[in-house]
Amino acid sequence: MSHPARLGLALVAVLAAGCATPGGAETPAAAQSVVVDSCGKQLTFSGTPQRVVTLDQNSTETLLALGVQDKMAGTANVKTKVAPRFADAYAKIPVLSPKLLTAEPLRAANPDMVVASFKELFTADRAGTRDELESLGVPTFVSAVNCPDGTTAPFDRLFRDYENFGKIFGIPEKANQLAADQRAAVAEVQAVKRDPVKVVWVYSVFKGVPYVAGRDGMPSQMSKIAGAVNVFDDVNQEWPEASWEEIARRDPDVVVVGDLSERGNPGDKASEKLAMMREHPVVSQLKALRENKVIELPGIEMDPSVRTVDALKAFAAGLDEIRG
Repeated sequence: MSHPARLGLALVAVLAAGCATPGGAETPAAAQSVVVDSCGKQLTFSGTPQRVVTLDQNSTETLLALGVQDKMAGTANVKTKVAPRFADAYAKIPVLSPKLLTAEPLRAANPDMVVASFKELFTADRAGTRDELESLGVPTFVSAVNCPDGTTAPFDRLFRDYENFGKIFGIPEKANQLAADQRAAVAEVQAVKRDPVKVVWVYSVFKGVPYVAGRDGMPSQMSKIAGAVNVFDDVNQEWPEASWEEIARRDPDVVVVGDLSERGNPGDKASEKLAMMREHPVVSQLKALRENKVIELPGIEMDPSVRTVDALKAFAAGLDEIRG
């Protein structure tokens, strides 16, 4: 970042900590600072953030669900239409970039906190590194789902995000209630006993190459909760690159296809992915495709956000319909 940007961001950090009164005394600080851990970093807040920037739609909608839109200075990376229940609040927040946000528009927004679902959004050629922003006094929050600890399931890490946001924004009751409601929805799906089936989750296709759900993301746990097995559960990544031949070799009973129609890249539409599979000489022979055992879901709901539980319920309903 350039020197003027550093000054701007540093000034925001100072203002967030407290302003001088006319008499020269400082505004009283909060009785106790809030400290949370986020993806390998300890974040300390001496006051409630007032100019939050979110780097992706998932983070944006989660904060909107918590009702902190008045604390949001900008959003970015819109993959699809915002959920109708968030549309009015979203319309009042500046869209700094419809695609990936870079340092220039980010620094122009003078954030006092930056939030993302994925640590990969914090790179030198994107929003800037987490260390760089931290050195300017701007804490960076990354979803715990993107940082597996080897012991905690993805939904539990997502609910930890809610609870941490509750602490940061001083709304613990609302955040805890959201987590409790979604825990109940997860338990409701899990309570239904289903015969196990093998599932492949096809998220996107780039230059003809499919990207599927691996072990570390939300779909793998959604599979387990609904009584299914993710056929790429042996791959220690969220969205690993695969091949059509490998998908066919693993012979899933059900194919789940993510729809990212509004993102606009070739292969983003669920219909485009299905057309590729049905035209492929090997994949087209899968029983799942020949018998149309296919579930289409919004791609954005496969990633960690307040809407992921909606994908879980739709996935379970789709399995129940396929099984009859």
